[in-house]
Amino acid sequence: MSAGGTARWPPIPAATARAAWSASGPGTAPAHWPAVPGGSAGGTAESGGRFLDFFAERGHAVVPSAPLPTPDPTLLFVNAGMVPFKPYLTGEAQAPWPRATSVQKCVRTLDIEEVGRTTRHGSFFQMNGNFSFGDYFKEEAIAFAWELSTAPVADGGYGLDPVRVWVTVHHTDDEARALWRRISGLPDERIVARGDEDNFWSMGVPGPCGPCSELYYDRGPALGRSGGPAVDEDRYMEFWNLVFMQYERGEGPGKSGYPILGELPRRNIDTGMGLERMATLLQGVDNLYEIDETRPVLERAAELAGVRYGADAEADVRLRVVADHVRTALMLLADGTAPGNEGRGYVLRRILRRSVRSMRQLGYSDPALPDLLAVARDSMAPSYPEVAESYGRVVDQAAGEEDAFRATLRQGTTVLDTAVAGVKADGGSRLPGAQAFLLHDTYGFPIDLTLEMAAEQGVEVDREGFTALMREQRERARADARARKSGGTSDTSALRPVLDEHGPTDWRAWDTVTTDSRVLALLGPAGPVPVVREGGIATVVLDRTPFYAESGGQESDAGRLTGTSVEADVLDVQRPLPGLVAHQVRVTSGDLAVGDEVHAAVDPEWRLGARQAHSGTHVLHAALRQILGPNALQSGSYNRPGHLRLDFPWRGALSATARSEIEEAANQALRRDLPVGVRWMTLPEARELGALALFDETYGEKVRVVEIGGAWSRELCGGTHVEHAAQIGVLALTAESSVGAGMRRLEAAVGVEGFGHLARERDLVTRIAEQLQAPHAELPDRIGALLDRLRETDRENQRLRQQATRAWAAVLAAEAQDAAGVRVVTATTDDGADGARALAVAVRDLLPADRPGVVVVGAASEGRAVLVAAVNSAGPAAAQDASALVKRLLNGRGGGSPALAQGGGLPAAQLQETLRSVPGIVAGG
Repeated sequence: MSAGGTARWPPIPAATARAAWSASGPGTAPAHWPAVPGGSAGGTAESGGRFLDFFAERGHAVVPSAPLPTPDPTLLFVNAGMVPFKPYLTGEAQAPWPRATSVQKCVRTLDIEEVGRTTRHGSFFQMNGNFSFGDYFKEEAIAFAWELSTAPVADGGYGLDPVRVWVTVHHTDDEARALWRRISGLPDERIVARGDEDNFWSMGVPGPCGPCSELYYDRGPALGRSGGPAVDEDRYMEFWNLVFMQYERGEGPGKSGYPILGELPRRNIDTGMGLERMATLLQGVDNLYEIDETRPVLERAAELAGVRYGADAEADVRLRVVADHVRTALMLLADGTAPGNEGRGYVLRRILRRSVRSMRQLGYSDPALPDLLAVARDSMAPSYPEVAESYGRVVDQAAGEEDAFRATLRQGTTVLDTAVAGVKADGGSRLPGAQAFLLHDTYGFPIDLTLEMAAEQGVEVDREGFTALMREQRERARADARARKSGGTSDTSALRPVLDEHGPTDWRAWDTVTTDSRVLALLGPAGPVPVVREGGIATVVLDRTPFYAESGGQESDAGRLTGTSVEADVLDVQRPLPGLVAHQVRVTSGDLAVGDEVHAAVDPEWRLGARQAHSGTHVLHAALRQILGPNALQSGSYNRPGHLRLDFPWRGALSATARSEIEEAANQALRRDLPVGVRWMTLPEARELGALALFDETYGEKVRVVEIGGAWSRELCGGTHVEHAAQIGVLALTAESSVGAGMRRLEAAVGVEGFGHLARERDLVTRIAEQLQAPHAELPDRIGALLDRLRETDRENQRLRQQATRAWAAVLAAEAQDAAGVRVVTATTDDGADGARALAVAVRDLLPADRPGVVVVGAASEGRAVLVAAVNSAGPAAAQDASALVKRLLNGRGGGSPALAQGGGLPAAQLQETLRSVPGIVAGG
């Protein structure tokens, strides 16, 4: 599902936005100085509503929070209140309103290690913001901020004590300093000048920038030193930042190493007030973990773990981590993010696992997330009703992830213990970074847990080596993603001038498969080029295009560009910038030049298959929810001509009956030839209608709703679709599998490929029936009987092998050598490592219990050999240790217990010589 257009968040009436911000429970008792002298501004939800009301009354459009996953290719999640408004603030698009306000959900995890240790860091936070797009500027922004902050609660303000408010300004911004003096009456000593690092804003790239002014609140001498925010930012808590976008910056590093190119033609205002920070001040608590939206989770975690908050500093940190992370996980899951191994999914997985680990460190080892998430749901639902509506799906995914991580802890701990033992055996004290990376990459073992557990065993970890390997992995993934999303070029900045000069691409994929087009730009690996020769591959921008650009899980179209003397195959189509479509092409004949007139044609068979697959995805999703219920909500999809896959949260594999019922429900819709229709409406209207939306998509002021059979399937979508369900042909499920804890994947074939899949299955069944000489209907019973016979044969073979092992063990035990009073047996076997272990144990158990005995058995395979050593109960008294013996025989490799150990890597040619050395080693101790 996808919007298929430029990202926008539509405004909603103030009353509608305000309704979601109903008053929550009261804050905890004041600490240190009282927070608000003249009353309370209510709970966190009430504080957010108060902000929206204030600015709505002053002509601002109230814009609902965008989902946390963002389509911005530079971000995984919305991490600041201005992100949804970025196209308007940077001039990429015209804002639909002159001024706006929002309470935006945000997630920021760069400083996740600081969560719980400071009063200011939270991975999830809410940002109150007011924005002006070429409308008002500094004077009004400062006046609004001062009025709302200090006006009495009864008059709609927050009621902060003006005497305790400090502000900072950029050291060159005399205008802002003068405005603060005039509007607020603040004395000069509470208007602090600071440099670029603190009070000048830019996005780190050429574009808008400007000075900013920050508001701080003095929380009292019990929390730090006097002297203002430059001295102590714990005592003086920043709660609002006003950014005055008035300049354009050029290229340059850092926060101050770039030129200012001049004034912007339209000056903008972007402000951000931390809602949790304001709640901390209003509720009179020490930190954001103790406000009314997080404290209940903290207290429940303490109750489960049997600890008291405030009794132990380190336990308090862990409780705050749990309180923060559980709330963050709730909001991410509710917004459609699923745990995974990369991107957004990895961030969520890390947050969930840090929560589980923190509970484990607090001494609580039972499943905790379902209990804690229920408390977080009750705290956040007053502001975000969707967390209650989607809670069944949320808790199922979280519980599945917790179960999987508990298993990971068990498996990873064994691997880590073995690795640490190997380091110590070699006389080292540092676990290689490659080993830590293996634990992380293969076993899902988090690096912080590796660090902690290695330290407990007296071993440090090569963190630098691990970080380098992680960086290499991420850079490879990012480079691939950048190249993919830019239509083949990794430098999207080269496309910006094309968009600025020619405007958005005239995109006609919904209406046609051909257009007459003009080549606006060509980009090669090194940047813009005037012409691409035959055989060359380049990125092409056309003035109009019929090609579908990959989005919403639908693969891009394939086709051709043809001109008077040129032909080119279209390999890929992407949207590297909002509104711009880029085509990656290979010139197969002639030369393609900027300005050429070309005929752009989508391969009609490709488009038909793509339409069948995308509509089939909607049909499968509806059938899935019809059979399994509303919690089986699509969390991701991919479709290409003839094939589709759909991911959804579900614990455990689907039964054969469930798969059959889902497939039947889907094909019933095709047989009924349900109509497929498209309607345009506002996002609130679509939600009221019950349309489903993927939260990692972002939608415009008008959204495209695709319906199949009316309310049976109704989704926001920007893809290409059939006109009637019967045009899909057939939908055949081809696979069902796990793609992570609590997440399943269904795959299917549609159209001609669907019929082909069914035909191949029919042919396979026919061949099996012929080989077994049985009717099709009798195949399950006949195959079951064959499997029973095979299992019985395996059991008989195993019994015979055990008898042979015992008989051979008796012979070997009887022929044991004496080595300084120790009975020694060496032997080889052809049955691999398992056979060697079984023989060694059998011989050891037949040796006299009152005399020390040592058994070493070797097994060779494909040029390498494994050794297994076993020592009987009398062996340790004679200084015999199986683990030490294996390590000596294998130059430090291998390990195990004093009674039984194993190692490998020995060249097979050295096996006999190694076994002959055993008696001498044993005799020498």
